[in-house]
This record gives sequence, C-alpha cells and structure tokens, in this order.
Amino acid sequence: MLAAVATALALLVSPSTAIAAQPRPATLIAFGDAADCKVRTDSAVAAVVARIPGTVAVLGDSVYERGTADDFRRCYLPVFGRFLPRTRAALGNHEYGTGNADAAISTFGLPPRGFYSYELGAWHVVVLNSNCSPAGGCGRGAPQETWLRRDLAAHRARCTLAYWHHPRWSSGLHGSDPTMATLWGDLARGGADVVLAGHDHHYERFAPIDGIRSFVVGTGGRSHYPVLIRRPGSRVVNDDTFGVLRLTLAADSYSWRFVPVTGSTFTDSGTARCR
Repeated sequence: MLAAVATALALLVSPSTAIAAQPRPATLIAFGDAADCKVRTDSAVAAVVARIPGTVAVLGDSVYERGTADDFRRCYLPVFGRFLPRTRAALGNHEYGTGNADAAISTFGLPPRGFYSYELGAWHVVVLNSNCSPAGGCGRGAPQETWLRRDLAAHRARCTLAYWHHPRWSSGLHGSDPTMATLWGDLARGGADVVLAGHDHHYERFAPIDGIRSFVVGTGGRSHYPVLIRRPGSRVVNDDTFGVLRLTLAADSYSWRFVPVTGSTFTDSGTARCR
C-alpha cells in the first residue's frame, strides 16, 4: 500500500508529467488585404497558407472591392475558402463597402460588431474592430473599449496577442491611426505582448512600444503600397513581397517568421519572451 502511494506521488511531481501539462506551442498565420478577382497573387499567398497548419488570422480587407456577398462568392471563397474552418477574421474598411459588413460577418461567423476573443494554446487572443463607427466607438467608455477592459481582466493569461485592421503604428501610405490609441493603451496596461494589423500594403515590424511589439502585414496578395518615410521604432520593412507572418506561440514566449510566396526571398524572423 505504501509503495503504491509513493509511486502515485512520484508520478504527480515527475518532470515528464509537468512538461506534459504545458500547452503545446500554437501557430498563428496572419495576413490582411487579400483576395481580388483581378489579381493572381492572392492565390500565391493561399498556397503558402496551405503549407502551414494552424489558425489563420485575416487582418481585414479580406476581399475587394466592396465586401459584397458576390465578392466573397467569386473572389474570396475560391482562393481562401478552404481555410474557413481555421480562420479567425478581423473586419477591414472594404468589408463595409456596402455600408455594413453583413457578408463578412456571415462568411466568418463573427459577432455583429466584430470584436471578440479566443484562446490559442497558452495565449489569449483579442480581435478588435478598428472601423470605429460601426463598432460603436473606439474611445474611452465605448462598448468595445469597455468590453476590452473586462475581457483582459477576465483572462489573466501569461501572454496576450491582439489584432485588427488599421495599424496603430505604420510607415505606410495610410500611416499610424490615432483612433486606436485608447484601445492600444488598454492593451499596454493589460500586459499585451503582440499586436497585428493590415491596411497598409507592406510588411513592417516595430520595436516594442509601451511594451507591445507590433507588425503590419498587409501582404495578402491584393497589391503593394510604397513606404516612403520610416517612422521612429520601425525595425524592418518590405514593400514588394507578398506572404504571411507565421507566429509560434509558446507558453511564455513567441517567435515570428515572415514566409514569402514562392519565388520571393525576403524574410524576417526573431524570438522574444512575453512580458
């Protein structure tokens, strides 16, 4: 009897058991500004996604030009539709081309105002709607901002990632979006580690600002915008390569790698610990 108890206790505290209890690293594949019936480069991006298992984060402007049901039927679904079961999308401005984002909300199964959260491995992931008017506002006390503060308080994960469409920081033609400042501040105070966005059609990585490392990944296949002036904090930028950002999310750290379409050579990679 005593031997059996000792064996059970040894199993409970053994290193192998502790390691097995840790969530396995999860993969997030991110890109925005993607499908368009007038281009073929979106199919090249889809071919990259097909080679990488994991959750697909579409960072808005999933389909051009106006985000209609017909646009999704003809242009998005034939290219990216096979990834729908593993896609978690944010809403871009082109999804609101008809005045509402009903087609995108239906296609991706989103809540009506487009903000929500989910768990991915050991990470808490927050998806926000940077189209502030239909989201009910992005400022202090707006429904989305109140929801975000409550969501962060309810999910005290070691590591947190957020994404939306309009970048808080960008060296691209659209530039940095001050309307996301309040939500960014909430994430910073809540200990978020990574923020992703699209909208500007280039790839860019920033040094941590307020503790958060941010990326612009508007490289989903539609087109490129030139980067003319680098803003402070910009560490890596590329404005002529389509591809995806692959994030590997471990229990207390993350790594990133930009994976270009076939025939392109640009890449960017690194590793960091959660704060």
